[in-house]
Amino acid sequence: MPHAIDSPPEILTFGEAMAMFVADTPGDLSAIEGFHRRLAGADNNVAIGLSRLGFQVGWLSRVGTDSFGKFIQAALTAEGIDGRYIHADAQHPTGLLFKERAQDGADPRVEYFRRGSAASHLTVDDAQHVDFQALNHLHATGITPALSESACQLSHHLMEQARAHGASVSFDPNLRPSLWPNENVMRSTLNELAGRADWVLPGLSEGQLLTGQKTPYDIAGYYLDQGASAVVIKLGPEGSYYRGSLDGKEESFTVSGCPVAEVVDTVGAGDGFAVGVISALLDGCSARQAAQRGNLIGAQAVQVIGDMEGLPGRERLQVLEAEQPTA
Repeated sequence: MPHAIDSPPEILTFGEAMAMFVADTPGDLSAIEGFHRRLAGADNNVAIGLSRLGFQVGWLSRVGTDSFGKFIQAALTAEGIDGRYIHADAQHPTGLLFKERAQDGADPRVEYFRRGSAASHLTVDDAQHVDFQALNHLHATGITPALSESACQLSHHLMEQARAHGASVSFDPNLRPSLWPNENVMRSTLNELAGRADWVLPGLSEGQLLTGQKTPYDIAGYYLDQGASAVVIKLGPEGSYYRGSLDGKEESFTVSGCPVAEVVDTVGAGDGFAVGVISALLDGCSARQAAQRGNLIGAQAVQVIGDMEGLPGRERLQVLEAEQPTA
């Protein structure tokens, strides 16, 4: 559907994007001479995935006025992302990361250079021009509040305002323990933010760590008690688990994962899953269809080297969904 050039985005994500350098060959990063530059960042992965499916998506952040900041803005513009809420910061650099070439489906080793980055200086003031009236949906991750106290305040503010203006809110905890001062602060902060969301999307181990519960049923119950209407838990290759009451009646079920011939790189799978669930729910699909689409797009993401290169467009998604066995 075409949108007026000046119309504000209907979906908003926010956080930190980084320039990512992926090793051309396997091995320890200290021995690698050749790298490919790509884009990294959980929330902008989700923004790109939703934009490819035809949604009008904006992204709020800070980037440096350096070449990497320009690269990020150009890459997002090329993906159809509305960049009106991106602030260029002349005082602080764009974050970088270097990633090993993964082997045998293992998680690749990553080294970050993001301390003091432009995005870590995000504040509530960066949201002062956001048109919440136009917003249908806000997606938040647990990475942004870990960047700094002011970025944490921004997370609270955006989630509060989105909900106050009638937009739905999704939250992926996206645990990054190394960014937090300690586990207790991480747990209390992220659980408080999850309580401001309608749809909570943790991985099983994340949910166990954050809630102290063991089973998917009890993890979901924890967040439903906090006010969420749906909890969709990633179970890795086994698929996903849903518990919630999107249609007024509570239901719970597990949806089997999609078989993958070869796992190339697991990074970005959770973002692909979020794209699937969010897009399906915004499309008016059932909870089961949302979990199935989450599994399907997550499976696409693990079959490529980059974080978001495997995210499909709408036509490709329709083909993939048509190929799935009916439940």
